[in-house]
Amino acid sequence: MLKAAPWCLVGWLVGTACQLQQASLWSLDVILAACVLSLLLGLIAWVLHTRITHISKFSEVAKWPIAALVFFGLALSCVNARALWQAQHRLNPLLEGQEILLLGVIASLPQQTEISVRFRFQVQSASKLNQASSVVVPEWIDLVWYDRESAEMMKGNLWADLKAGDTWQFSARLKAPHGTLNPGGFDEALWRWEQGVMATGAVTTSKRAAVPQKIKSSWLYPIAQARQYVRSEIERKLLQGDAQSRSLAGVIAALVMGDQAAIQAADWDLFRATGVTHLMSISGLHITLFAWVMAAAIRSMWRASALGGSRLCLRWPAPHVALLAGTLMATLYALFSGWGLPSQRTVIMLWVVCLLRLVGTRWPIFWSLGLALWVVVALDPWAMLQPGFWLSFVAVGVLMLNESVQSPDRTQLEDGGSGMLIKLVGQAFRTLRNLLREQWVITLALTPLAVLFFGQLSWVGLLANLVATPWVTWLVTPLALLGVLAPPLWLVASWALQPLMTLLTWMASLPGSVWFLPTPPLVLALLAMGGGLLLLQQWPWALRSWGLLFMLPIFLWQVPKPPPGQFDLWFADVGQGNAVLIRTTHHALLYDAGPLYSETSDAGQRIVVPLLHRLGVKLDRVMLSHRDADHTGGAPAVLRAHPQADLWSSLEEGHPLSTLRPVSVCMAGQKWEWDGVQFELLHPLVSDYAKLAGSNALSCVLRVDASQQASSKKSHERQKASALLVGDIEAAQELAMLQRLALQPVGVLLVPHHGSQTSSTNGFIEALKPHWAVVQAGYLNRYGHPSTSVVQRYETQDVPLSISSECGAAYWQSTQPQELSCEREVRRRYWHTPKRTESRSPE
Repeated sequence: MLKAAPWCLVGWLVGTACQLQQASLWSLDVILAACVLSLLLGLIAWVLHTRITHISKFSEVAKWPIAALVFFGLALSCVNARALWQAQHRLNPLLEGQEILLLGVIASLPQQTEISVRFRFQVQSASKLNQASSVVVPEWIDLVWYDRESAEMMKGNLWADLKAGDTWQFSARLKAPHGTLNPGGFDEALWRWEQGVMATGAVTTSKRAAVPQKIKSSWLYPIAQARQYVRSEIERKLLQGDAQSRSLAGVIAALVMGDQAAIQAADWDLFRATGVTHLMSISGLHITLFAWVMAAAIRSMWRASALGGSRLCLRWPAPHVALLAGTLMATLYALFSGWGLPSQRTVIMLWVVCLLRLVGTRWPIFWSLGLALWVVVALDPWAMLQPGFWLSFVAVGVLMLNESVQSPDRTQLEDGGSGMLIKLVGQAFRTLRNLLREQWVITLALTPLAVLFFGQLSWVGLLANLVATPWVTWLVTPLALLGVLAPPLWLVASWALQPLMTLLTWMASLPGSVWFLPTPPLVLALLAMGGGLLLLQQWPWALRSWGLLFMLPIFLWQVPKPPPGQFDLWFADVGQGNAVLIRTTHHALLYDAGPLYSETSDAGQRIVVPLLHRLGVKLDRVMLSHRDADHTGGAPAVLRAHPQADLWSSLEEGHPLSTLRPVSVCMAGQKWEWDGVQFELLHPLVSDYAKLAGSNALSCVLRVDASQQASSKKSHERQKASALLVGDIEAAQELAMLQRLALQPVGVLLVPHHGSQTSSTNGFIEALKPHWAVVQAGYLNRYGHPSTSVVQRYETQDVPLSISSECGAAYWQSTQPQELSCEREVRRRYWHTPKRTESRSPE
């Protein structure tokens, strides 16, 4: 039986992985057919193996691959069936954008900022506003309640009254889960799908909407209520109104109750730069440590009970009781921490080991790890798409391998030495040596995965973890947890955390502390992992040194760049805003930096800077078309990440961004050349600044042309190997350029003003005759962009229109001006929102 286990595990994992690549789900008939065929294949193989003796030799060889094939088919069928059931609970597209009256229970910890509060809502009933008829909506909805919609109401006590477990009534505009999609970027739709959230919504407080109303209190979610109480107590004890106290309180809350949202964005950047993110919120390490401590304490108390005459130890052995109790306590701790996916995986692994030990099954440790892996994937197949899944299992597996390799040498050390002092020194030396080796092993094993998933490598991570791991694990975390019983200890924990934060800040400030790398192909990451494992073996260095050669390509790989004289464009998916990256052979320009999302989040930090890192781009220039926040909101993060880039814009004197970088004023007629590619500004004129025109009218209009020698010999194709980026110009500016300039056709056009009906005049479109027109606009945005009339204008002139909410990030090359690639097509998966077919409402 055990011999078949690896084959069955591999078959199930491969089947699950293949299903996760599907763009659409199987029908129920196909699922049943695949399941029946898989079971039938297994039955036939079993009959041939047990009943027909003359083919037994063949069956001995073939039975394991057949077992893998059977589990491959079963995994495909099971995951498709689960996904099909979940997809049936999607929000009806006809209800998107409508005001729905919801009655239900707050099912999570409300996350409050200065301008909004977010929470998960379990719907009990729903109906259209001012209508008696009920409607069917998903059971789980993520709601956000914004300040701007009813300032007077929300400055009162309503926000403070939002508590987990309470029943509330809200009016909300709902929509299907939909996030931005960029190369290597966060997939919000997948994240919500994995948690069973099939709709999002914004609470409305207009005159016609129902006033948000608390119906009753309840204890439906006691753990969430306890977490909310503990969080409020931590804030009451630690918050003093300054940035440092907010930072420390956020980390303490994350360590006590897994509230990762409490950690400040700047602190997350610090932890990523020093490689200690896994320590600063409840993870598998904390839960495993908690289980070990509780098991040790209960084992001691259980054994001590025998001294009082108790016969409990005779009925239930102390090791078994400690193992079971430790696992139970770890489960409760994971539930209190929010039951996040890393916590779930760790608890499953602990229960697998616990049950195997309790039933007396002494499997090899790798068999136990394999069983835990199968249970995790069977319960949550989408976990395979999360970096934490691979990081945790690879880390545990490599540490187990290292343990088996190093055990003889450790025994030899333990046998040496004499005298109490020598033993203590020897024990300290061994502990330090083991800690150093474990950190080195983890670094070697996880570096390729970190580069693949996150595109960065912390050179100070090894040293930072050597200090932070024992400091956080054995000092800060125990104090923070004991603070639940004795709240003054939270203050002590914050004092203990301060010197560590200071040290990490210093490490992160060292030159070259973080190395950002372009995302490598999967094959190079696997090759580098093999090289790391090779270096860990106890083999001669002549063999192990090959591991360095295997790891080298992941550090040298570069994203292909345009040839001399050519350029390409990345239209980043930033929601309602503009951000376009222009690359030549050796230079790069960013046109606009995306919107500001909230007081703590913007497109630069969340999307643009990570995209630049993953493409291996260092900017030479940032051009902000005009001052509006949907174009400049992400600029501070971009400028800080790329201090070498200069800044061009039509910003007025004294604009806050001018404190970060001197601003070169955009002016029509300015030209330059990079790698044979021509750049020219067509607007605004000097007179436009003198008129004190509105910000939209001052948008910097940039034309980019590939080298004529590098382009096709056909004149038509040379003209099409060009791009025009126009910001938010409107009809008046389009007409002015048509009258002043002989506008030439272009290959790709950034649609003016996100597709507003005040732009994209027929004459402008006709003069440019673009192969492609790209609209950068948010999904179901409140402005109705792109306007139905604008879409019709482009369709009338046979210009293909690509909309970022449907396309995701778009990629265009001057070498192939007729083609445009959409990230949503490249990464199309069944959990993404189906493409909307109904017409858009005009503005």
